[in-house]
Amino acid sequence: MQKRWTVRSYQPKQEALLQASLRIHPLLCRLLVQRGMHTYDESRLFFRPTLADLHDPWIMKDMDKAVSRIEQAIFRHEKILVFGDYDVDGTTAVATVFDFLHTLYNNIEFYIPHRYREGYGISAQGIEYARDNDFSLVITLDCGIKATEQITWAAEHGIDFIICDHHLPDAILPPAVAILNPKQYDCPYPYKELSGCGIGYKLITAFAQKIGLPESAAHRYLDLVATSIAADIVPMTGENRVLAFHGLKKVNESPLPGIQALIQLSGLKEQLTISNLVFVIAPRVNAAGRMDDARKAVNLFIENDMEKAMEIAKVLHADNFDRKEIDGNITKEAVELIQNDTTLHNKKSTVLYKPDWHKGVVGIVASRLIDKYYYRPTIILTLSNDKVAGSARSVIGFNVYEAIHKCKDLLENYGGHFYAAGMTLKPENVPAFQERFEEVVATTINPELLIPEITIDTEISLKDITPAFFNILKQFEPLGPDNQRPIFLVRNVVDSGYSRLIKDEHIKFSVKQGRHPMAVTGIGFYMSDKFSIVSSRQPFDMVFTIDENEWNGKMNLQMKVIDIRSH
Repeated sequence: MQKRWTVRSYQPKQEALLQASLRIHPLLCRLLVQRGMHTYDESRLFFRPTLADLHDPWIMKDMDKAVSRIEQAIFRHEKILVFGDYDVDGTTAVATVFDFLHTLYNNIEFYIPHRYREGYGISAQGIEYARDNDFSLVITLDCGIKATEQITWAAEHGIDFIICDHHLPDAILPPAVAILNPKQYDCPYPYKELSGCGIGYKLITAFAQKIGLPESAAHRYLDLVATSIAADIVPMTGENRVLAFHGLKKVNESPLPGIQALIQLSGLKEQLTISNLVFVIAPRVNAAGRMDDARKAVNLFIENDMEKAMEIAKVLHADNFDRKEIDGNITKEAVELIQNDTTLHNKKSTVLYKPDWHKGVVGIVASRLIDKYYYRPTIILTLSNDKVAGSARSVIGFNVYEAIHKCKDLLENYGGHFYAAGMTLKPENVPAFQERFEEVVATTINPELLIPEITIDTEISLKDITPAFFNILKQFEPLGPDNQRPIFLVRNVVDSGYSRLIKDEHIKFSVKQGRHPMAVTGIGFYMSDKFSIVSSRQPFDMVFTIDENEWNGKMNLQMKVIDIRSH
């Protein structure tokens, strides 16, 4: 797949000022300025985040009301239901709030809606369960901000709601006794990008303060908060960075039994990073809801006995194995559908439908098609409860939600945001929807957006890649949105004579630049089609990240090559 290279803009004056105060490599100052760090103090907070940097939870609108209502419920011996979404953010949030309150009060349960029987958010079944079992207070995590109709109905049946959500509110808010959501227009809380579990963490922090518990009572759940931040792809800035930094520390030093069990089953031996949480821990947690029942994930997180935690983790591990097999098979089928139909091959969008595809993995399949095969807005549809249901994913810069909105007359229901959305429709409307969506994409998308983009942070010389440089670069962790792993561009390198193909698929690079005598090594996975550029012994340009590689017990720096281009 051909890729566009875009080098980010530089701010030389700010970089020079920062370099004068930090006295580190100028390119590291460039990376910091690009991430919003302009002063010594901002950089210190970036490199050395402390829990003392977190904002006072009482600043959040309605925090006083939320804490008072929980206190009142405990005093009156009311039944409390902690209700959350079935994904990683929802299950970690429910586990955090439920387990914290359960250590103080026994008359409490949790509820996770079933992905297929109930769907996302506050379900009618969930409210009926609360009513039929005499729950008078429901605390929602990672959902509820748009459930005005359901919460109005619940209020009429004497059920109060405290909403903890981080999704964008509508103009009309649900009639809850308290709404904790920094994205409310009149909420003074300074940081707006917390995960759902992050907001739950703020609630238990405030409650702990109110009843005089030590701060460590909330710190127990930092590994769950870090897992939610990693999985929900929220910005790795401000409070999220502080919480992720200390959550990772806890993951590596004293994880909860459930997290420890998942780590052991995954076979990870090294220090865990955000990337490990995203690609190793989160899929196993998500698999519970995708393949069966997400209550298992909450039960795992709240289990204190290591043996029991391992038994639950094994079930999630098996669910994830099944999920991988299913989404691999569906991806293969989807690619074959496109390859065997030239009209599909040449479209500007992908909309595929097979009634027997597993609903729990259609979003993953859509993402895989974009990442590895056909870089264009993609929707995968399947049959579920006599309705066609699907997930959409987009390419960078194209608003897939808006495109779906223009097809709304063909849909039963839809929702989502810029890069991901979901929808349901009648089976007979599928062909018309495929045609309309293609028409919308073809007439509105900038053709350039159909070529994958690599955003490069800065040019670099091979001589700059030193252990001292990398030691500071490592401290950019935890990485994530708005603080991605730095990507470098080096120009005019030549093969040192030792580059070679590995297993006919990958390239092991050994390159030199100019008069610099030292060769720098790198690895390029699945880049064998570019080997002719390397072996020509002519200069070429290379885009890469910097990594460590252990060989014979010795650590060496290496480039992880993303793309190369001949002159």
